[in-house]
Amino acid sequence: MTSDGAPRLLRIGAVRRVTEAEGPGRRFAVWAQGCSIRCVGCFNPHLLGTRGGWDASPADLAADALGAARDLGVDGVTLLGGEPFEQAAAFAEFAALARGGGLTVMTFTGFEREFLEGPTAPRGAADLLAATDLLVDGPYLADQIDLTRPWVGSANQRFHFLTDRLKEFEPRLADLPDRLEVRIDATGRVTVNGWATTDQLDRLLADLVRPPRGA
Repeated sequence: MTSDGAPRLLRIGAVRRVTEAEGPGRRFAVWAQGCSIRCVGCFNPHLLGTRGGWDASPADLAADALGAARDLGVDGVTLLGGEPFEQAAAFAEFAALARGGGLTVMTFTGFEREFLEGPTAPRGAADLLAATDLLVDGPYLADQIDLTRPWVGSANQRFHFLTDRLKEFEPRLADLPDRLEVRIDATGRVTVNGWATTDQLDRLLADLVRPPRGA
């Protein structure tokens, strides 16, 4: 709830009920709609504006995540964007409910941890940090592309294991695979999640739409 008693809502750009490309294990991924950081070369430019997406309550979203844990074997949630910390209070509520149900929480942010822990951090930032097990911080820098670590896009981005719940993965980061998931629905709509360079993605999508030989 907000200070005036109104229900707090999240502005969501996308939800993937189960993915293995957005953190360790099988995860329920939520993309925030809206980001003022606007990194050059952002992999999700459609999530930068605040007009897209839809509203969801933290409680309803948490119920969906816990249902995915029960039905699909999901063991954690991942918050991406857009920028989750620009909706920190609402995402903190969702994350706390997910953790209360036994799920781990991984949060990506274009802000740096030092800023989020400082006096000018967005409202609710401390609560979202407190509800996060693994934080990945820092803006995407297109001139520092990182192809060696999983889940991140550039070498400046850092992993902060804020609790022991995912700390087992810390010494194994260099050995974990980076995944890109491509889905095609019955209408032919293609959705992609995970991380790839623009050139890699262009080659992959070109292969998907290339007609078979002899057609």
